[in-house]
Amino acid sequence: MSFELFVARRYLTARRKQAFISVITLISVGGIMIGVAALVIAIALITGFQEDVQAKILGATSHIMVQDLSNEGLADYRAMADRIRAEKGVVAVTPVVYNEVLITGLAKTKGALLKGMDFARELPGSAWLRRLEAGRVPGSGGEREGILLGRQVALEIGAQVGDIVDIVTPSASLSPLGLMPKRRRFQVTGLFATGLYEFDATTALVSLETAQKLFGLEGRASFLQVKIRDIFAAADLAERIKADLPPTVYVTTWMELNRNLFSALKLEKNIMFLTITLIVIVAALNIIATLILMVMEKTRDIGILMAMGATPRSIQRIFFTQGALIGVIGTALGAGLGLAWCWLANRFELIRVPVDIYQISFVPFRLRPVDLAAIVGVTLAISFVSTLFPARRASKVDPVVALKYE
Repeated sequence: MSFELFVARRYLTARRKQAFISVITLISVGGIMIGVAALVIAIALITGFQEDVQAKILGATSHIMVQDLSNEGLADYRAMADRIRAEKGVVAVTPVVYNEVLITGLAKTKGALLKGMDFARELPGSAWLRRLEAGRVPGSGGEREGILLGRQVALEIGAQVGDIVDIVTPSASLSPLGLMPKRRRFQVTGLFATGLYEFDATTALVSLETAQKLFGLEGRASFLQVKIRDIFAAADLAERIKADLPPTVYVTTWMELNRNLFSALKLEKNIMFLTITLIVIVAALNIIATLILMVMEKTRDIGILMAMGATPRSIQRIFFTQGALIGVIGTALGAGLGLAWCWLANRFELIRVPVDIYQISFVPFRLRPVDLAAIVGVTLAISFVSTLFPARRASKVDPVVALKYE
């Protein structure tokens, strides 16, 4: 143990004559601890919320969407899909046909979005399709064509697996009575839950061929949904896909579709980091006060040390080390407290929220290693900087003046 560290540790030890200084030291440690814990909890909350919403959105939708500008559907979607699959980083490309419909069950009629998709291609990349809440994915055979309902849709219209539901489409067909909306009956083969409330409350799924016939889009697709390996490479990959397709095709990414949501979350995270950092700065002022009082209390000791050969640099290191110990102890305790709270909150789901508003049932706490490193680094930097003035003042003590009246 170095001479400076030994003396700094002795000065931090409470003594009867230094009770007041000791209390201020504890307040300094407590302030740093509370600031760091608050930072850890706040950043973990925002990160967990963002990642959970992001995972649910991307689990139910595509990373990149390719559609026709004319809204008449992609006529050569099979060839386009093959060209997109050849791009590096693409995991799956599936055609989708969709339109708004009315679904009638035993209880009521509800407006919904009916999507037709190729279940064989969609299943490998969609965990929610492989783990249905009830039933199975529609297949060939059976008296009626099958349909999958979102959990909330099924609850609202009063439908269960095996029930028959009526679908009314906005497209009309000619009959002896004139133009009439198309109406078809489907059998509910299964219920799905993606965890994204808006999707589960508004969506029903049928096979691609069934939707093409129902909406009069034989041989065409409303859009192609593309899933990729690295979701944050979506912008670059979208540019490559767009360059390889006709100019009448429009390509969008998940980041563009949800730009407002994720921009707001990122801004909130940055503002919260800066705001709570003020708590740490206020706590660092206590370190300055503690060290200044310690320098005033230890003026005689400083004079004796310097008379015995201690250099001004050694004195400066003693008080710098003392302040650094306060910062390190407070940071360690705060980080431990914050991580413990995050674990408890996740274990017992303490922060529950309305699922219909926030898309998730409870707020998860997740702290990235880089965020924890930033919190610890900023806190220690503030703590170390706050020790410079008192340490420099201690090194300026004149040993003759300090010992003159002793």
